[in-house]
Amino acid sequence: QVQLVESGGGLVQAGASLRLSCAASGRTSGSGFMAWFRQAPGKEREFVAAIGWLGGYTSYADSVMGRFTISRDNAKNTVYLQMNSLSPEDTAVYYCAAVFRPSKVVVTAKWDYDYWGQGTRVTVSS
Repeated sequence: QVQLVESGGGLVQAGASLRLSCAASGRTSGSGFMAWFRQAPGKEREFVAAIGWLGGYTSYADSVMGRFTISRDNAKNTVYLQMNSLSPEDTAVYYCAAVFRPSKVVVTAKWDYDYWGQGTRVTVSS
């Protein structure tokens, strides 16, 4: 089992930055991916960014490309999401997700992830 705990959400104004953290514990060894998804009120949960647990390969949704950066610190078993130039459209609950099995491509589909955090709310005011 893997446990994921997110932190770093909050209320900010448009144009501001936030950094989310996701601390993983449990059986985190081996290849796999960790990702951030988000869910705005009344909308489906959508992919934001993913990173390989060992190789560092990354993938981003078009809507956040160039503004958000996903990174990891394997020594701390932690994944980060640096969010810059935030806009009200980024308002959502952000979820950390993990899957620990090999894949030849970056995993971006929510149904492929086995473990989820409880979410951290990000609110961007205009």
